Amino acid sequence: MKARAFDYCRVASVAEALDAYAACAGEARYLAGGQSLLPALNMRLDAPDLLIDIGRIEALRGISIDSDELRIGALTRHAETLTSPLIAAHAPILNQAAAYMAHPAIRNLGTMGGSLSLSDPASELPACMRALDATFEITGPGGVRTVAADDFFLDLYETALAPGDLLTAVRVPLSAPGARMHFAEIARRRGDYAMVGLAANLVLPDGIVDSARLSFCSVGPTPMRAPAAEAALAGRHLDRDAIAAAKAALGDDLSPDDDDSLSAAARMHLARVLLGRVLSALIEEEIEEDAA
Repeated sequence: MKARAFDYCRVASVAEALDAYAACAGEARYLAGGQSLLPALNMRLDAPDLLIDIGRIEALRGISIDSDELRIGALTRHAETLTSPLIAAHAPILNQAAAYMAHPAIRNLGTMGGSLSLSDPASELPACMRALDATFEITGPGGVRTVAADDFFLDLYETALAPGDLLTAVRVPLSAPGARMHFAEIARRRGDYAMVGLAANLVLPDGIVDSARLSFCSVGPTPMRAPAAEAALAGRHLDRDAIAAAKAALGDDLSPDDDDSLSAAARMHLARVLLGRVLSALIEEEIEEDAA
């Protein structure tokens, strides 16, 4: 199939993008990397009257340290996320997650802002952002505002973005002393959608879990936190018993549905398996660091 006819404009600033959106008499869409939007247009799952190409807005690029936060521009490509030393130092689950995302050709074009704005429940980045306690910078007709990642993902493909809003950057708190992070997923083949994915962000001073943020993808309509499993880890040594307690508590956090690709019971089983793998990986990382 081919896309329905539409108008196209390229803008050089966020202000120009907002003006173009406001001036459109019909439906408008912002175009960044186009890795999700363009296939949707070609399949006529979406049919806007205007595409606003924001791909050359330099203000939306860049990865930097701003005070006590890591700031990542919305046009940062997945390939940049994969290789950034700043991200590796302060938010390594983003490096790890990017390695699972589709294939190199898509990572070279797809953007962080585009992926987060789409809010695909199987996508890696939304889960990572909840694990990192990230904040999103949003610019819209009413000005600039910030929204916490925990409040951004509302429902299936639904976010806190209002019509005309543009996600401009992501802010991630710099990692705390003793922080340990890990991302992994289970898929049928490399590059396929995850059957289950998990982003874990634990603070482990002296091996004791001070805090834990566990965020799953592909187990619900949005990235899902696991508060019962997090509570089962709090205040404990991260060891086999703690992992078993977290896996047992996970049933209070997740209730995936059956779908055409996997039963709810199978997905829940994989979620527990993956939780055990990720927490075990964190133990191994701590042992290796202590031995270095």
